[in-house]
Amino acid sequence: MAGGHLITRVTILGSGLIGGSFALALRKYLSNLQIAGWDRADVIRQTQFTHTFDKTFSGPLGPALQNADLIYIALPISVTVDLLPEIARQAPAHALVTDACSTKLRISHAAAELFPEKGGPLFLGGHPMAGRELPGITHADADLFRSSTYALITESADPEVEGVLTRIYEAPPYAAVLEKGLVIPQDPRISAFVKILEKIGARPLWIGASQHDYAVGLASHLPQLVAVALASFLYDRLDENGLPITLAGPGLRDSLRLAGSSYSTWRDIVLTNREVLSATLDLYARKLDELRDRLGSRDLAADFDSANELYKLLRSM
Repeated sequence: MAGGHLITRVTILGSGLIGGSFALALRKYLSNLQIAGWDRADVIRQTQFTHTFDKTFSGPLGPALQNADLIYIALPISVTVDLLPEIARQAPAHALVTDACSTKLRISHAAAELFPEKGGPLFLGGHPMAGRELPGITHADADLFRSSTYALITESADPEVEGVLTRIYEAPPYAAVLEKGLVIPQDPRISAFVKILEKIGARPLWIGASQHDYAVGLASHLPQLVAVALASFLYDRLDENGLPITLAGPGLRDSLRLAGSSYSTWRDIVLTNREVLSATLDLYARKLDELRDRLGSRDLAADFDSANELYKLLRSM
């Protein structure tokens, strides 16, 4: 059985892109799992022709959570926070509860107050670094998680680590402290879940909540806002002939893929990582000022060299 005998019944709360893709991945790469889905009635209706779930639920959470070994929350951050108290009350004592939200500090703080350290359901924060600009189960993919990092949230035994990592303006050596002081939880339910992630092709990575929110603020959330700013800037300058877009090549389409994402998808992310994003945008604006100052000099070559090196690094990952 997948993940040993500990996880055979999975309930996925949220049947959109991430929840639907997780269900499809379980179907493709594991066997002997019973997969249930819970969401609003109108969303659940969209899943009935996809054969993604063995059972579907809407309305009260209780029936969906009953007997579940793994409860996988793939809902917006605000909805997850609102539902966590009820999930903590109704989840079976043996269950592992995990979320897939894009920011972790608020979720982690809420879960720490709701889930007992012993004798009840266990909570594990998580975030698959995978997605698409188009939401919904119609865009779900069993291979969405393959070769993608899957962040798993843990605490730091060294309080200075998490504190230093929030000093965004200082650019500390994050690679050196990635493993420093992290407490990797030892629980068979977590081990079973990690095995499932590996079987669907994901690459689990343990990380602290503050460190996670800092890193995704730069590597995920900033690119989204930059794409939105550039697309909005160009849209405001369209003339009656469609210029400048009429002369756009594939480079602009590649640069603006993220501009296809909806605000409803990003609202909670921006609100819950606002401090990191504000500081990051400040630093990015300074970088744009530096580039403008270098337009008339050969110093701009150094920025291209750095950009080329990062591009090579991303291509090799």
